[in-house]
Amino acid sequence: MFRDREGMIEQISDPSTIWDMIIIGGGATGLGVAVDAASRGFKTLLLEQSDFAKGTSSRSTKLVHGGVRYLAQGNIGLVTEALKERGILLNNAPHLVRNENFIIPNYSWLSGIFYSIGLSVYDLLAGKRSFGRSRLIPRSEVIRRIPNIRQKNLVSGVLYHDGQFDDARLAVCLALTAMEQGAIPLNYFRVTALTKEKNKINGLIAKDQETGISYTFRSKTVVNATGVFVDEVMVMDEPELRPMVQPSQGIHLVFAKSFLGPHDALMIPKTKDGRVLFAIPWHDRTLVGTTDTPLTAYQLEPRALEEEIKFILDTAAHYLTQIPTRKDVLSVFAGLRPLAAPQGDQQKTKEISRSHKLIVSASGLITITGGKWTTYRKMGEDTVNRAIGVGGFPNRLSVTQTLSLHGYKDSVDWADPLFVYGSDALNIKSMAKGNPAWKEILDSRLPYIGAEVVWATRYEMARTVEDVLARRLRALFLDARAAMDMAPAVANLMAIELKKDENWEKEQVVSFLSVAKNYILF
Repeated sequence: MFRDREGMIEQISDPSTIWDMIIIGGGATGLGVAVDAASRGFKTLLLEQSDFAKGTSSRSTKLVHGGVRYLAQGNIGLVTEALKERGILLNNAPHLVRNENFIIPNYSWLSGIFYSIGLSVYDLLAGKRSFGRSRLIPRSEVIRRIPNIRQKNLVSGVLYHDGQFDDARLAVCLALTAMEQGAIPLNYFRVTALTKEKNKINGLIAKDQETGISYTFRSKTVVNATGVFVDEVMVMDEPELRPMVQPSQGIHLVFAKSFLGPHDALMIPKTKDGRVLFAIPWHDRTLVGTTDTPLTAYQLEPRALEEEIKFILDTAAHYLTQIPTRKDVLSVFAGLRPLAAPQGDQQKTKEISRSHKLIVSASGLITITGGKWTTYRKMGEDTVNRAIGVGGFPNRLSVTQTLSLHGYKDSVDWADPLFVYGSDALNIKSMAKGNPAWKEILDSRLPYIGAEVVWATRYEMARTVEDVLARRLRALFLDARAAMDMAPAVANLMAIELKKDENWEKEQVVSFLSVAKNYILF
């Protein structure tokens, strides 16, 4: 189905239309709410100020997990909920989620016993949705699985199972699923004001970022699912409100797969400052992260701090024999976490709860914040349940526990570069076959072909070169220099599809290069 932006805007432009729910924010949370609401039969509109998953939701550690760290903190409820959701997501999107082996290296016999016991509890909490039993493995097996591991004083390892996924691709799938269920998700629509009648919210005003035209929408309920920006929307409702969110930044470095290996992931459960560090095989690369840095100021395109980069390089050097350096970094990216603002003396962001929180203001604004990618579906379900009461809707039950997501395919060839498209891969291959130019690899360092750019533009609502190279393809996150070199060809393919002129192409390339330079270490 062709996703025509002009046609979608025409559908929403009738000022007499009354929506059941308008969702502000097109990240994991907002998209999860949209899928849940639309699949229950509610008239749903989603507005995102930039592109879907532009912020936090494209910059995660790529894990679908219960959270071993939260288990260590004693947050059994959060871990149990996340493990359940991990299993649901694997069933609903097997083309995007896979079972990954994680290895904790033990440099003392005591730590081996400690982590074996802890991960046995993790397995027990997963119950029938377990991804596999954890087990203590000998030193020789740790070395065989991760040849680059530091061997001095290595005693053993603990192998456990968790999920790995592609976050931005899942966000695109959710947007398409929401649309298939009857919702209208629009990117590049910025909400500028909330409207009220008798002190109750009855809609909002939003501006199309492409045309500059503002629209007034009427709605029975409005959901604020804007992640780290929830305070900005809440202040539209209550100008004197105190900040509810304490943003935290996490960064990741991307290296060649040789630094880890093609199959197993490495988990360091306690770094020198008490954090957790992962090294994960992802799209034929090694992804290493993350940090946890409190912020007082933040922006839509966050930048990695030098101390964060140094922390990851220093920690990786302590555990790997092939020591990664700045010149080995193919890409560096930063993301923000919307954590509940700390109370009293609680300032360490790693100790602030990752549980999600629902708030309904006196005027009826529904705000959902906190949580993590793994629990996006449950957050959506809880939000719609609350909206039913606020909006006086029929009490329809959620169906998302068993709702297959767009592209569902239960037999996946992980070696196929197009595996993330699931059932859409055949259509992309057919497009490439019909146009030899689209079959060409865009850059020898990455597997992407021209047909994927055309597909993203026609069918996945990509509007800019950055949309394609950062979130439809993952080029910017996998090899920033390669992505920069691909930009002119991508701009040309998009310009043809969108009927844009040569000036648009040039502006898009300049704009993308300005963003992409922040993903490179000099």
